[in-house]
Amino acid sequence: MNYTVPSYLPATFTAYWPLLVLVLLWSLVWKGLALWKAARKEDKWWFVFLLIINTMGIAEILYLYVFSKRSLLKDRAPAGKGE
Repeated sequence: MNYTVPSYLPATFTAYWPLLVLVLLWSLVWKGLALWKAARKEDKWWFVFLLIINTMGIAEILYLYVFSKRSLLKDRAPAGKGE
């Protein structure tokens, strides 16, 4: 099967479409993971931000490995003495 890109597309697209597909898949995977975690943690503002803004996975990776961990640490903070 010989797949050809239509002639009306710019030449740069025909040369770089495999790279575009890889970037799209990369972004989709990270966005899905981050949205899943934000929804499970009920981080509404993060969910909306990650849903609307496309950063090719950068914001999603930061959320997963930095910001979602911070809220876990706050939740696990020990109670004050005497409680």
